[in-house]
Amino acid sequence: MRLAPVLILGLVTGAAVTAAACSEGQARPPEQKAPAPAVPIAAAPAVRKDMPLEISVIGSVEAYSTVTVRAQITGELTAVKFEQGDDVQEGQELFTLDRRPLEAALQQAEATLERDSANAANAKAILERQEQLTQRGIVARETRDTARTQVAALEATLASDRAAVENAKVQLQYATIRAPISGRTGALMVTAGNLVRANDQTPLVTINQVTPVYVSFAFPEAMLADLRRYMARGTLHVEAKLANDPAGASAAGRITFVDNAVDQTTGTIKLKGTFANQDRTLWPGQFANVNVRLTTEPDVIVVPSAAVQTGPDGSYVYVVKADQTVEMRPVTVARLAGTETVIKEGLAKGDSVVTDGHLRLVPGSRVTVRDAAGEKAGS
Repeated sequence: MRLAPVLILGLVTGAAVTAAACSEGQARPPEQKAPAPAVPIAAAPAVRKDMPLEISVIGSVEAYSTVTVRAQITGELTAVKFEQGDDVQEGQELFTLDRRPLEAALQQAEATLERDSANAANAKAILERQEQLTQRGIVARETRDTARTQVAALEATLASDRAAVENAKVQLQYATIRAPISGRTGALMVTAGNLVRANDQTPLVTINQVTPVYVSFAFPEAMLADLRRYMARGTLHVEAKLANDPAGASAAGRITFVDNAVDQTTGTIKLKGTFANQDRTLWPGQFANVNVRLTTEPDVIVVPSAAVQTGPDGSYVYVVKADQTVEMRPVTVARLAGTETVIKEGLAKGDSVVTDGHLRLVPGSRVTVRDAAGEKAGS
């Protein structure tokens, strides 16, 4: 049976087209997946340097000494010699009470002393005569003994009179109230014309010594052994910064007091630092951030605290390798020091660690390191 020429031509043409299509499909290479874009990160090198070992706690400022001034006698307040809030010096006159009753009492005591002194002198003269007459046998011994008793009694009276005079002088001194310490006065509780009473519960004024001052704070019990060890080597310095001071003013002092017992309810022990406070940076009653520098550790590995992450197996960092990929490396953290972290194990000097961009990273990710301005740079 013969096929028609047209049919034969169609079959040949279809076969040729099919063969060409298959040949073209075999020659075209398979499509490859495009590489993932590099993740922009911030990085910083691990460095070796000396790091201070510090403990940061909250403390409160206390006056170096506080004295509540009270009257020691009862009387009318006649004058106030200062303004409330003034700085006063030790021995400065502050108040004056009415002196007239006290001066009269002193004069009376002195007059009594003079009278009894005259009586005692007369009794001694009589005793001398009685002694002479007794030796001559003119006067009985009983009379001489009576004269001796009279002299002894008057001498005792004189001693009492002298004590009364001294007491009157002291009372008169109490009429002038002076500052027992140098410091700053508080609110004045009385004014001239008031009647004040001896040892009244309400003080006339309170004086706080603010140069120097104490800063009291609680120190962790767990660090007590280290504290004692470092204190044995020398004076420990402490720094105080006011918690509510936007300027960040700070003062330097030294630890001068360690309490004799640990507070079992808080697990801390009370310490005090003494600050010269010549510029009055610290004020009694304020709260302060206290940093106690125990020692300085030499040549330790330090990285920014932002580089250290925490996972199920502990702390780790992403390290940027030379081929611009990252690896996850576990590290052992020794301690935190502000914005920096001291690494005990896991890093070496010069290792570049990721400080920003961790959320988009997995081990092996390609990265590009940006500088502080956000521009791309080589690692």
